Amino acid sequence: MSVDIDALVDRRRLRRKVTFWRVATFVVIAAALVTGILLASGASGLSKRSAHVARIPIEGLIVEDRKTLKMIEKIGKSTAVKGVVISINSPGGSTTGGEALYEALRELAEKKPVVAEIRTIGTSAGYMVALSADHIVARYNTITGSIGVLFQFGNIEKLLETVGVEMEAVKSAPLKAEPDFYSQVSPEARAMLQSLVTDSYDWFVGLVAERRSLDATKARQLADGRILTGHEAMSEKLVDAIGGEKAAISWLETEKGVAKDLPVVTWSTKENLEELPFSSRISREFGKGIGSALLDPINDAKGLIPRGLTLDGLVSVWQASDAADNNR
Repeated sequence: MSVDIDALVDRRRLRRKVTFWRVATFVVIAAALVTGILLASGASGLSKRSAHVARIPIEGLIVEDRKTLKMIEKIGKSTAVKGVVISINSPGGSTTGGEALYEALRELAEKKPVVAEIRTIGTSAGYMVALSADHIVARYNTITGSIGVLFQFGNIEKLLETVGVEMEAVKSAPLKAEPDFYSQVSPEARAMLQSLVTDSYDWFVGLVAERRSLDATKARQLADGRILTGHEAMSEKLVDAIGGEKAAISWLETEKGVAKDLPVVTWSTKENLEELPFSSRISREFGKGIGSALLDPINDAKGLIPRGLTLDGLVSVWQASDAADNNR
């Protein structure tokens, strides 16, 4: 009987030991998983909670983007952001897109010190965005300038004649829906468009004069559509210094009292898969594969869109057709 009791006690002790190690193993694995998820999904978020310089990338074709405007507003409210670098690499885009960014960044500049860094290119609406900063840095060979406004429209009247197609329209007034793409533009319609462009252009020139402390005559002289290197732009007082992001951050530190050696954190509206938890990345990649299969044929068809027809409204862009193609 005593042998059976001893065996029972031994079995219970063994069971307790096995249970302990099972629980310990589970805790270790759970801790590792939680740590992995925090590292994957929270590293960027945690860094944004500590003191840093925010980098706002403005790249490619500029259009009015509500997500970007919302992000800029969020940066303005963040107590962790001690300074802002607007990192520009854009040929421009829609004039209203540049205007919206300019206004949002000027509001941000009232709360945080803001410096603009123009990288390879920052022309037209790209330069307009740079004007929102209190200091502009560009590389010696940066392409900038191209201050002006453009309204482009096509005409396929001869093509329609060739294929035997005739277009007609009934209008409430002669200038309704002008210009169209199937007839020659009338003098009245051309005058209307010129008035539109001139009004927008005068606003842009006034912005350059105000923000760069230039007299109106000088600002208009520089706003003839010319492009300049960063070095030339500095000579014309369109930029303040030659350099890259390092020079921009140095200005924040020396002129605006931003603490030295703060990390620079990129704020972006684009979701980074590497910042998602492991399981979410798998789900996202799986969905991405399905989406690609459905959308790739549509994206390929975009190549059939005529050049220069991808931007609506007034355009402030250097070489609009090429910029539109590069955005695809």
